[in-house]
Amino acid sequence: MHHPGPGHRPPSAGWPAPPAAVLWGVLAVAILFGGWGLWRALAGGGDVHARLSASEQANEELQARLDEMQQNVATLTRSDQISRDANRDLQGALAEREEEIAGLRADVAFYERLVGATSQRRGLTVHALRMAPQNGNAWEFQTTLTQNLNRGAVSSGRLSLAIEGTLDGKREELVWSDLRQGDDADGAPFSFKYFQQIKGDVFLPDGFAPVRVTVKLQPRSGSPITESFNWSEVTGNGPQGGVPSAEAD
Repeated sequence: MHHPGPGHRPPSAGWPAPPAAVLWGVLAVAILFGGWGLWRALAGGGDVHARLSASEQANEELQARLDEMQQNVATLTRSDQISRDANRDLQGALAEREEEIAGLRADVAFYERLVGATSQRRGLTVHALRMAPQNGNAWEFQTTLTQNLNRGAVSSGRLSLAIEGTLDGKREELVWSDLRQGDDADGAPFSFKYFQQIKGDVFLPDGFAPVRVTVKLQPRSGSPITESFNWSEVTGNGPQGGVPSAEAD
C-alpha cells in the first residue's frame, strides 16, 4: 500500500479555519466602518437642515422684496392716475379760461362798437336774440337791447315776444299772453343807459312748429319798436353777440 508523504495535504481538507481572534478583529473593523458611515450620514443630515433653513430665510427675504416692489408699483400707478386726473382738470380749466378770454374780447369789441367815438348812433334797438330749448315745451329767450343815441339817458319800457308758426297745418301766431303762464301780461320790464340783456321763458303748445319770432319793445315814451328773426336763426349755435348778462350804465 502506498502511503502519502508527510508534506502531502488531502484535497478535501481545505484551508485551516482562521483563529477566533481574527474573526473578532474583522467584526470590530466592520463595526468601526459602520459607525463612521452613520456619523457621516448624520453629519450630512445636519448640513441639509442648515441649507433648508437658509433657503427658507432667503425665500422669505425674496417674498418681502416682491411685496415691497408690488407696493411700489401700486403707489406709482396711483400717482400716475392722480397726475392724469390733475392734467385733465388743468386742461379743462385752461379751456374754460380761454373761452372766458374770448368772451371778454368780444365784450370789449361790443363796447367799442356801442360807445366808441366812431360808432354809429342808434336809438333803442334789439341787438341780438337767442332761443334755447328747456324741459318739455319750454324755451328760454335771451335778448340784448342797446341804445347809444342819447348817451347817459335811460331807456325804459316793456318787452314782449310773438311767435309765428303752424299748428295742425294752419298758420298760427302766439302773442305774449299765449306764450307766458299768467305773469308779466304786459311784457318784461327793461331799463338801461347803454345796453341790457333780458332772459325769460316761453311755452309752446304741443304740435306747434315755430317759423318766426318777433321782439316788440314798448318804450315808456315813444312809438313801439319791432324786430323779427327767423326761428332757425335764433336757435342756431352761433355766438350770442359777446354781450355780458349785466346791465351797463
